[in-house]
Amino acid sequence: MQEIVMPFNNQAMALLCLLIPLLPLIGFIVNGLGNRKLAKGMVSLIGCSTVLASFLISVYLFVDFTANGSRAYTVDFYNWISVGDMQIGFSFLIDQLTLLMMLMVTGIGFLIHLYSAGYMSHDENFGKFFAFINLFMFSMLLLVMGSNYVMMFVGWEGVGLCSYLLIGFWNKNTNYNNAAKKAFVMNRIGDLGFLLAIFLIFITFGSVSYPQVFAEAARYTGGIDSTVMITITLLLFVGAMGKSAQVPLFTWLPDAMAGPTPVSALIHAATMVTAGIYMVIRSNVLYVLAPSTMEVIAIVGIVTALLAATIGLAQNDIKKVLAYSTVSQLGYMFLALGVMAFDSSIFHVLTHAFFKALLFLGAGSVIHAMSNEQDIRFMGGLRKYLPITFLTFLIGTLAIAGIPPFAGFFSKDELLAHVWEHSKVLWGLGVLVSFMTSFYMFRLVFLTFFGTFRGTEAQKSHLHESPMSMTLPLIVLAILSTIGGFLGIPAVFGENMHVLQNYLAPIYGYAQVANAAAVAPLHIDHATEWMLMGISVAVAIVAAGLAYTMYVSKKQVPAAEGTQLSPIHNLIYNKYYIDELYNAIIVRPIMWLSSIFHKVFDVVIVDGIVNGVGKFVMQSSRTLRFAQSGAIGFYILLMVVSIALILFLNFFIG
Repeated sequence: MQEIVMPFNNQAMALLCLLIPLLPLIGFIVNGLGNRKLAKGMVSLIGCSTVLASFLISVYLFVDFTANGSRAYTVDFYNWISVGDMQIGFSFLIDQLTLLMMLMVTGIGFLIHLYSAGYMSHDENFGKFFAFINLFMFSMLLLVMGSNYVMMFVGWEGVGLCSYLLIGFWNKNTNYNNAAKKAFVMNRIGDLGFLLAIFLIFITFGSVSYPQVFAEAARYTGGIDSTVMITITLLLFVGAMGKSAQVPLFTWLPDAMAGPTPVSALIHAATMVTAGIYMVIRSNVLYVLAPSTMEVIAIVGIVTALLAATIGLAQNDIKKVLAYSTVSQLGYMFLALGVMAFDSSIFHVLTHAFFKALLFLGAGSVIHAMSNEQDIRFMGGLRKYLPITFLTFLIGTLAIAGIPPFAGFFSKDELLAHVWEHSKVLWGLGVLVSFMTSFYMFRLVFLTFFGTFRGTEAQKSHLHESPMSMTLPLIVLAILSTIGGFLGIPAVFGENMHVLQNYLAPIYGYAQVANAAAVAPLHIDHATEWMLMGISVAVAIVAAGLAYTMYVSKKQVPAAEGTQLSPIHNLIYNKYYIDELYNAIIVRPIMWLSSIFHKVFDVVIVDGIVNGVGKFVMQSSRTLRFAQSGAIGFYILLMVVSIALILFLNFFIG
């Protein structure tokens, strides 16, 4: 990592990119004043234009970075924390990974903001929504731009706070508030691991700054898989498990659907849930020194992917299907990290940002047309009424299913190729996840857009395509979901055509020094790669065909609420009763223990001491008050006795 002086104009640009999204806080104030319609217009203008400005600044920094030799640099603004030997600056690191994340966060974020202007236009708290969602953008940019783990942690906590505010945005609904609290608490569990890792990093390397930590790690003499390195990386991964919803800290993410649909798109697509993947890739040199941790990450990733994919098969809420899809795809990304395919993981993060934002916003368009109905059992035939939504949603489905030439095909194929080289068993499980992904996504498409309409007449009369402010982001994201995969063209189509891999290569410099074998490129022959691609595509097509046969040809509809289900179907539909299990083995024992502490420690001991002191004072006061009789003779007597006692003590003791 080469530290160079950042030109003043670039320094100002980077700071502006971070701070501009805070401007909608002004809009929050404006929204409470004067003409409501005019105020909403100002809020949406400020909210969208600030994120667009951040995106344009990110583009400028990217172009300038490329034009000046793509040399990574840090820029220090001031010394933020200074305690003894610990010096933590408020500073940014600008390198390939930072710029990629900035472009993704601000680019996808702007489209979601534009969509929100139409989707939330009738909400009474329109200004507050934009204040919260832009504060979320600020926190995510701080997370990816910071040059040390403490700044990353501040941004990390910021997105956690904003997710709590946005998931519980409609706070008059108790269930939504509970979902927000669940997300907040489960993320705090992961964050404790992250915080402990930061302490251990400072103790081990004497710094929390990326350039210094990574340089020291590259020279680390403790050896591969040392206890310290395994502990650091596992603790970091605990933080990633919470933020990126991996087993066992994954149940908060599906419940996060309680928030407005643009929030779901923002959290699930390009921002909060990708923070864990970003953190692991940023810390790549630490992880290549702990291969045992990588095995744990791979296993957790595939377990999460399988578990979430099976749950997605039986869900009937359009947003819940997409939520479990996100959890499953995040499992894919961690599977790639576990086999040290860092490029493949970030590639899938990028393509996933395109098609998952598209799918969530498309779902929002459907919900908007259906008068807030989210159950796909009451939809059907919507492609006639929502042609743009249908076409773009179909493109997103083709992308996530891995059908060429859409974006998901390239990233998922590359990811699975790396897994094949590492473990045939993990590859087989990954292909099974791919099959289920294609099936439940096409199930969603066919039940929502094909067949006859199954809703009420009132809903049918309300069906209409969404306004331009909502459909334009869908179109842009559909284009990105179609062409985005060409950033990573497989080697079978030509050597050195993987643009993303070539671009990110410099960020693994320290990892190469620490353990060159761990970050070696993919080594499979073209015939094998063709075979793997063929299997992947065939599996996706077969799953889509099966879904078509069941839900279009045979016109099957999921069972109505209350219908007796088979034991396996019931188990999957109820999400393996994992929430109930957590409630039984964690929540209830803690509540019982809290009750015992309340009754024994709080009531008996604490209250006993406090109340006992009070009672003693009251009783003694009642007795001593008789000494204040008002009789002068009694006072003189007390004075004489006191003087005599003092003289006596002074004579015999003094």
